[in-house]
Amino acid sequence: MKAYLITTGTIFALVTLAHLARTPEIWDRRGSDPMFFWSFTLLTLLSAAMSVWAWMLWPRQTTR
Repeated sequence: MKAYLITTGTIFALVTLAHLARTPEIWDRRGSDPMFFWSFTLLTLLSAAMSVWAWMLWPRQTTR
């Protein structure tokens, strides 16, 4: 279970970093396409939350 949490926490962290790296490119679309901008923002926050959640659960797992 620990390997799963480490893997998913890392993957979601990398997705979040990719979204944050792409933010300057998306920033100009706020006015012309607000639905795209807000969905991009929501997905960034969701991937960050999933990463944090995985890393918070990781120390609670017992080693077997």
